[in-house]
Amino acid sequence: MIYSVKGILTYSEPSFAVVSCGGVGFKCFISMNTLRDLPGIGKETELFTYLSVREDALDLFGFSTSNELEAFKLLITVSGVGPKAAMAILSVLPPDRLSVAVSSGDVRSIQQANGVGKKTAERVVLELKDKMAGIGGSAVSSVVEGIQSVSDNSNASEAFEVLVSLGFDRSDAATVIGSMDKSLSSDDMIREGLKKLSSQL
Repeated sequence: MIYSVKGILTYSEPSFAVVSCGGVGFKCFISMNTLRDLPGIGKETELFTYLSVREDALDLFGFSTSNELEAFKLLITVSGVGPKAAMAILSVLPPDRLSVAVSSGDVRSIQQANGVGKKTAERVVLELKDKMAGIGGSAVSSVVEGIQSVSDNSNASEAFEVLVSLGFDRSDAATVIGSMDKSLSSDDMIREGLKKLSSQL
Protein backbone atom coordinates (compact mmCIF):
# COMPACT_ATOMS: atom_id res chain seq x y z
CA MET A 1 0.00 0.00 0.00
CA ILE A 2 1.28 3.49 -0.87
CA TYR A 3 0.74 5.53 2.31
CA SER A 4 1.65 8.92 0.85
CA VAL A 5 3.36 10.67 -2.05
CA LYS A 6 5.60 13.67 -1.61
CA GLY A 7 7.00 15.64 -4.51
CA ILE A 8 6.38 18.48 -6.94
CA LEU A 9 2.84 19.30 -7.98
CA THR A 10 2.99 19.29 -11.78
CA TYR A 11 -0.71 19.43 -12.68
CA SER A 12 -4.11 19.83 -11.02
CA GLU A 13 -7.75 20.07 -11.98
CA PRO A 14 -10.97 19.58 -9.98
CA SER A 15 -10.89 15.77 -10.13
CA PHE A 16 -7.18 14.92 -9.90
CA ALA A 17 -3.64 16.15 -9.29
CA VAL A 18 -0.28 14.89 -10.51
CA VAL A 19 2.62 14.72 -8.04
CA SER A 20 6.07 14.04 -9.49
CA CYS A 21 8.27 11.88 -7.22
CA GLY A 22 11.69 10.70 -8.39
CA GLY A 23 10.81 11.16 -12.05
CA VAL A 24 7.45 9.38 -11.79
CA GLY A 25 4.20 11.38 -11.98
CA PHE A 26 1.54 9.94 -9.68
CA LYS A 27 -2.03 10.74 -10.76
CA CYS A 28 -4.13 11.09 -7.60
CA PHE A 29 -7.90 11.53 -7.66
CA ILE A 30 -8.77 14.29 -5.18
CA SER A 31 -11.75 15.99 -3.53
CA MET A 32 -12.53 19.69 -3.91
CA ASN A 33 -11.34 20.19 -0.32
CA THR A 34 -7.92 18.74 -1.13
CA LEU A 35 -7.81 20.81 -4.32
CA ARG A 36 -8.25 23.98 -2.22
CA ASP A 37 -5.34 22.91 0.02
CA LEU A 38 -2.87 22.30 -2.82
CA PRO A 39 0.03 24.70 -3.34
CA GLY A 40 0.76 26.27 -6.73
CA ILE A 41 2.07 24.24 -9.67
CA GLY A 42 5.82 23.62 -9.31
CA LYS A 43 5.73 23.61 -5.50
CA GLU A 44 6.30 20.67 -3.17
CA THR A 45 3.26 18.92 -1.73
CA GLU A 46 2.43 15.72 0.14
CA LEU A 47 -0.77 13.72 -0.22
CA PHE A 48 -1.92 10.83 1.96
CA THR A 49 -3.08 8.11 -0.40
CA TYR A 50 -5.38 5.15 -0.84
CA LEU A 51 -4.80 2.62 -3.63
CA SER A 52 -8.01 1.18 -5.05
CA VAL A 53 -7.40 -2.14 -6.80
CA ARG A 54 -9.94 -3.42 -9.34
CA GLU A 55 -9.69 -6.02 -12.11
CA ASP A 56 -9.40 -3.35 -14.77
CA ALA A 57 -7.70 -0.47 -12.92
CA LEU A 58 -5.38 0.71 -10.17
CA ASP A 59 -6.62 4.10 -8.94
CA LEU A 60 -4.72 6.25 -6.48
CA PHE A 61 -6.76 8.65 -4.31
CA GLY A 62 -4.99 11.57 -2.63
CA PHE A 63 -5.89 13.56 0.50
CA SER A 64 -4.40 16.69 2.03
CA THR A 65 -5.01 15.43 5.60
CA SER A 66 -4.97 12.05 7.33
CA ASN A 67 -8.45 12.90 8.68
CA GLU A 68 -9.82 13.08 5.14
CA LEU A 69 -8.16 9.75 4.30
CA GLU A 70 -9.77 8.13 7.39
CA ALA A 71 -13.18 9.58 6.45
CA PHE A 72 -12.77 8.18 2.92
CA LYS A 73 -11.88 4.72 4.24
CA LEU A 74 -14.99 4.73 6.44
CA LEU A 75 -17.23 5.93 3.60
CA ILE A 76 -16.20 3.13 1.25
CA THR A 77 -17.22 0.55 3.88
CA VAL A 78 -20.83 1.71 3.46
CA SER A 79 -22.94 -0.52 1.22
CA GLY A 80 -23.33 1.15 -2.18
CA VAL A 81 -20.64 3.80 -1.66
CA GLY A 82 -17.62 3.36 -3.93
CA PRO A 83 -14.49 5.51 -4.09
CA LYS A 84 -16.03 8.02 -6.53
CA ALA A 85 -19.14 8.55 -4.40
CA ALA A 86 -16.92 8.91 -1.31
CA MET A 87 -14.88 11.61 -3.07
CA ALA A 88 -18.09 13.37 -4.11
CA ILE A 89 -19.24 13.42 -0.47
CA LEU A 90 -15.86 14.72 0.75
CA SER A 91 -15.98 17.42 -1.93
CA VAL A 92 -19.06 18.97 -0.31
CA LEU A 93 -18.35 18.04 3.32
CA PRO A 94 -14.87 18.18 4.84
CA PRO A 95 -14.26 15.40 7.41
CA ASP A 96 -15.35 17.39 10.48
CA ARG A 97 -18.59 18.57 8.82
CA LEU A 98 -19.28 15.05 7.52
CA SER A 99 -18.83 13.69 11.04
CA VAL A 100 -21.27 16.30 12.38
CA ALA A 101 -23.79 15.51 9.61
CA VAL A 102 -23.58 11.77 10.34
CA SER A 103 -23.87 12.28 14.13
CA SER A 104 -26.93 14.53 13.78
CA GLY A 105 -28.66 12.44 11.11
CA ASP A 106 -28.32 15.28 8.59
CA VAL A 107 -29.14 13.26 5.45
CA ARG A 108 -29.84 16.39 3.37
CA SER A 109 -26.25 17.69 3.67
CA ILE A 110 -24.84 14.36 2.49
CA GLN A 111 -27.30 14.32 -0.42
CA GLN A 112 -25.72 17.51 -1.77
CA ALA A 113 -22.88 15.34 -3.11
CA ASN A 114 -23.04 14.70 -6.84
CA GLY A 115 -24.66 11.32 -7.57
CA VAL A 116 -25.62 10.59 -3.95
CA GLY A 117 -29.33 9.94 -3.47
CA LYS A 118 -31.45 9.91 -0.32
CA LYS A 119 -31.15 6.14 0.26
CA THR A 120 -27.36 6.21 -0.02
CA ALA A 121 -27.15 9.23 2.30
CA GLU A 122 -29.38 7.44 4.82
CA ARG A 123 -27.11 4.37 4.69
CA VAL A 124 -24.07 6.57 5.34
CA VAL A 125 -25.77 7.96 8.48
CA LEU A 126 -27.00 4.55 9.63
CA GLU A 127 -23.75 2.63 9.09
CA LEU A 128 -21.28 5.31 10.27
CA LYS A 129 -23.17 6.89 13.18
CA ASP A 130 -21.00 5.19 15.81
CA LYS A 131 -17.75 5.26 13.82
CA MET A 132 -17.10 8.90 12.89
CA ALA A 133 -16.97 10.64 16.28
CA GLY A 134 -13.17 10.46 16.40
CA ILE A 135 -12.87 12.33 13.12
CA GLY A 136 -15.11 15.26 14.10
CA GLY A 137 -13.75 15.80 17.63
CA SER A 138 -15.21 18.75 19.56
CA ALA A 139 -17.47 19.77 16.66
CA VAL A 140 -19.40 16.50 17.01
CA SER A 141 -19.62 16.85 20.79
CA SER A 142 -21.19 20.31 20.51
CA VAL A 143 -23.78 19.08 17.99
CA VAL A 144 -24.68 16.02 20.09
CA GLU A 145 -25.08 18.28 23.15
CA GLY A 146 -27.16 20.69 21.06
CA ILE A 147 -29.48 17.92 19.86
CA GLN A 148 -29.86 16.62 23.41
CA SER A 149 -30.76 20.07 24.81
CA VAL A 150 -33.19 20.71 21.91
CA SER A 151 -35.04 17.44 22.57
CA ASP A 152 -35.29 18.27 26.31
CA ASN A 153 -37.12 21.59 25.72
CA SER A 154 -40.39 22.01 23.79
CA ASN A 155 -39.67 25.63 22.74
CA ALA A 156 -36.22 24.66 21.51
CA SER A 157 -37.63 21.62 19.71
CA GLU A 158 -40.26 23.76 17.96
CA ALA A 159 -37.67 26.39 16.93
CA PHE A 160 -35.34 23.63 15.67
CA GLU A 161 -38.08 22.09 13.47
CA VAL A 162 -38.96 25.52 12.01
CA LEU A 163 -35.30 26.27 11.11
CA VAL A 164 -34.89 22.84 9.49
CA SER A 165 -38.13 23.33 7.50
CA LEU A 166 -36.69 26.64 6.25
CA GLY A 167 -33.80 24.71 4.70
CA PHE A 168 -31.03 24.99 7.31
CA ASP A 169 -28.91 21.91 8.10
CA ARG A 170 -30.06 19.86 11.09
CA SER A 171 -26.55 19.96 12.56
CA ASP A 172 -26.25 23.77 12.26
CA ALA A 173 -29.76 24.35 13.63
CA ALA A 174 -29.14 22.02 16.60
CA THR A 175 -25.85 23.73 17.46
CA VAL A 176 -27.37 27.23 17.35
CA ILE A 177 -30.60 26.41 19.21
CA GLY A 178 -28.75 24.23 21.72
CA SER A 179 -26.54 27.15 22.76
CA MET A 180 -29.50 29.47 23.53
CA ASP A 181 -31.08 30.35 26.87
CA LYS A 182 -33.85 27.75 27.35
CA SER A 183 -36.16 30.33 28.94
CA LEU A 184 -36.62 32.10 25.57
CA SER A 185 -39.91 31.62 23.72
CA SER A 186 -39.87 29.55 20.54
CA ASP A 187 -40.46 32.74 18.49
CA ASP A 188 -37.43 34.43 20.08
CA MET A 189 -35.33 31.32 19.43
CA ILE A 190 -36.41 31.26 15.79
CA ARG A 191 -35.57 34.95 15.34
CA GLU A 192 -32.18 34.57 17.03
CA GLY A 193 -31.48 31.35 15.12
CA LEU A 194 -32.30 32.96 11.76
CA LYS A 195 -29.95 35.83 12.58
CA LYS A 196 -27.05 33.54 13.54
CA LEU A 197 -27.51 31.02 10.74
CA SER A 198 -27.94 33.70 8.05
CA SER A 199 -24.67 35.32 9.12
CA GLN A 200 -22.88 31.98 8.52
CA LEU A 201 -24.02 31.78 4.87
